[in-house]
Amino acid sequence: MANLSSRYLGFGLKNPLVVSSSPLTEDLDNIRQMEDAGAAAIVLHSLFEEQILMEQTQFKHRAFGVESDPEFLNYLSSLKDYNLGTDGYLEHIRKIKEVVSIPVIASLNATYTGSWVNFAKEMQQAGADAIELNIYYFPTDPEVSGVEIENRYLDTLWDVTANISIPIAVKLNPYFSSIANMAHRMDEAGADGLVLFNRFYMPDFDLEKLDVVPHLTLSNSNELLLRLHWAAILFGNIEADIAVTGGVHTAKDIVKCIMAGASVTMMTSALLKFGIHHITEVLSDLELWLEEHEYESLLLLRGSMSRKRVIDATIYDRVNYMKVLSSYVPRSGR
Repeated sequence: MANLSSRYLGFGLKNPLVVSSSPLTEDLDNIRQMEDAGAAAIVLHSLFEEQILMEQTQFKHRAFGVESDPEFLNYLSSLKDYNLGTDGYLEHIRKIKEVVSIPVIASLNATYTGSWVNFAKEMQQAGADAIELNIYYFPTDPEVSGVEIENRYLDTLWDVTANISIPIAVKLNPYFSSIANMAHRMDEAGADGLVLFNRFYMPDFDLEKLDVVPHLTLSNSNELLLRLHWAAILFGNIEADIAVTGGVHTAKDIVKCIMAGASVTMMTSALLKFGIHHITEVLSDLELWLEEHEYESLLLLRGSMSRKRVIDATIYDRVNYMKVLSSYVPRSGR
């Protein structure tokens, strides 16, 4: 029987499959089922900075550029009890820790440093084993520079690390001008893990109502390519653990992520599509793949296809672009 064990954020895990943040983790029975199905750890649904600030009555005319919009303010008010609300979130952590033995990672979705950091302390006190910091900031102001945005991320991380003692993972987006440099700076600032990558949900246009509407599309395995690319580049260049999220659906997806250099893989869309029992099927397939390819341990795969270990490292650079273009043979016209 192949050894599937891995390590993430200092925790020894029985396998590399972590359930990522989603509405599924709002339900205690779901979480029990996830552990029974074989999940190695769980990231809870996100608590939003706006919820905390509104409860603390400090959400007043901040730099969101929409404070005069009554519809927006009404929406913010409706967030008070979203995702169980702040008090409910802490109680949810306590209840989960009573019924499961796997690590429970709380999730904070934030854009600014500030008083919400105190809530990170409360998450720790409630029993969270770690915190995933989801800094979801979509810059639209042309006067805000890339440097300012990067510093905002780092300031947020420093603020949290200064206030809590449990491990912190940062969920990055793929839009920094230099992902490698940003990952290095996050690593130096104290991030215990980097999660690649956040999915920014873009609105769609309703052509009949002439309205801009929210739009959610579940991930698929094709989204892994960007994540594999950067996991393979970062492996060996940072001390923080690497987690891949977005596009992990099958055992082969997990194998690719580990080969790129990831410590764990995170799954949500596949569970929403196929059910929580999909965890058991994927882990069974993973074990079978390792046995068929004569690997005694998953750790033997880690980083084997990273930029540092492949024979031709240029495949991760500009050469890949040229090879892809030159490999395509268009069909002759009719």
